[in-house]
Amino acid sequence: MANSGIKFGIVVFPGSNCDADSHHVVTRVLGCPAEYLWHKETSLKNSDVVILPGGFSYGDYLRCGAIAKFSPIMTEVRNFARRGGRVIGICNGFQVLVETGLLPGTLIKNRDLKFICDWVDLRLENTRTLFTGKGKKGATYRMPIAHGEGNYFIDPDGLKRLEDGGQVVFRYADSSGRVTEEANPNGSLGNIAGICNEKGNILGMMPHPERASETLLGSEDGRFIFESLIG
Repeated sequence: MANSGIKFGIVVFPGSNCDADSHHVVTRVLGCPAEYLWHKETSLKNSDVVILPGGFSYGDYLRCGAIAKFSPIMTEVRNFARRGGRVIGICNGFQVLVETGLLPGTLIKNRDLKFICDWVDLRLENTRTLFTGKGKKGATYRMPIAHGEGNYFIDPDGLKRLEDGGQVVFRYADSSGRVTEEANPNGSLGNIAGICNEKGNILGMMPHPERASETLLGSEDGRFIFESLIG
């Protein structure tokens, strides 16, 4: 794919382990420029899109993402996001986004209290975000998960606001797109696998689209998220 001119900034916390995966997809698969943003930096280096990657930032001490939110770079990420900048948090990055308050709700321990590393099917609920425009509403996409605290929870009023506002972007489903209890790997409320903010410029999701962007890795289903960002 030709270089779109969109520049990605990939935040690196101590304990991040999916930063290189994200960098590979952005630069080698999509042909876009990208730069690593160390957690102590105070500049996003003219990034058009910021990725908060998966991993175990600061060893997941206290709570997942609880320490990362105090990193100097996160002040810039918050300001960028509130100005309408595009931010995607994947797995641990999603946990960081809810800890910072950029997305509502919280992520708690998986229902069975076990770390889950597996492939799941997701139903796309909203194609009106900056991240999902190239997807098909109601279609299923296969991506991997790898988390111990991916169980999304929010109070009833918060859930109603998410549902009414179309902020639920992905739900865990079976291969035919049916949202069932059996398809829910971690106990997430409403089978929620990913949400966005009201403006649709911030996305948090537990599954890993960067690990499902090449046939060699078993699926290209996650690539449309990055393609949607570059137009």
